[in-house]
Amino acid sequence: MNIVVLVKQVPDSNSERKLRADGTLDRDAADVVLDESSQQAVEAALRLKEAQAGGDAVVTVLTMGPDQATDSIRKALAMGADAAVHLSDEAIAGSDAVQTARALATAIGTVEGVDLVVAGNEASDGRVGAVPAMVAEVLGLPALTHAREVTVEGSTVTVTRQTDDGVTTLTAQLPAVVSVGEKIGEPRYPSFKGIMAAKKKPVSTLSVADAGIDASEVGLAAALTTVTSAQAKPPRSAGEKVTDEGDGGQKIAAYLVSQKLI
Repeated sequence: MNIVVLVKQVPDSNSERKLRADGTLDRDAADVVLDESSQQAVEAALRLKEAQAGGDAVVTVLTMGPDQATDSIRKALAMGADAAVHLSDEAIAGSDAVQTARALATAIGTVEGVDLVVAGNEASDGRVGAVPAMVAEVLGLPALTHAREVTVEGSTVTVTRQTDDGVTTLTAQLPAVVSVGEKIGEPRYPSFKGIMAAKKKPVSTLSVADAGIDASEVGLAAALTTVTSAQAKPPRSAGEKVTDEGDGGQKIAAYLVSQKLI
């Protein structure tokens, strides 16, 4: 079984994140890390590989991003992935979710014999939460999203799906696209042996031309969405102190009413 895992390098959520004047994320203004949802996707893929009889399953991570995204690729390889594909080209800078999904779907086509595509539900930088489903749409494959458990038996993939509406079970025939959430399990920590082995694993770097992507269909100039305005998050204001003089409960209730909380 050949599994492709979509991963993304994002600004560390503990760092201050900024937007450039053109509305794109300033990736040089903060430390960058392999997104937590991507780590969960890699973990899910590795568990599927370990569960396959014969040990012939292959996990390939695929990312779309600048040169520095190689660091995140190496972490995924150190976790246990077998190979990587890096779609890296200045032409893709500023691509929106739709362009990203189309480009990723095209890049997936460069990997031979893909049986399953695994991704995180949503990345922590954009929070769009729709790219896995859009990739499935472009590829013409079933999408099994918000999975907390994933199993593959023969040519059938089964997931336990959890959303605010409840828990359901979904099945589909391979090939398919699956997105996973935090309940899939804690991602494994790369061992020293894994880190050393990652240095020798193959990483294929593709330009948009290499992948067969039309450069005029990606990038900020061709994006289907536009950031019209943005402003910094306001500083946290001081709380309102309530002095209890026998009417503390009434004051708290009045405050909650004023904030439309009750």
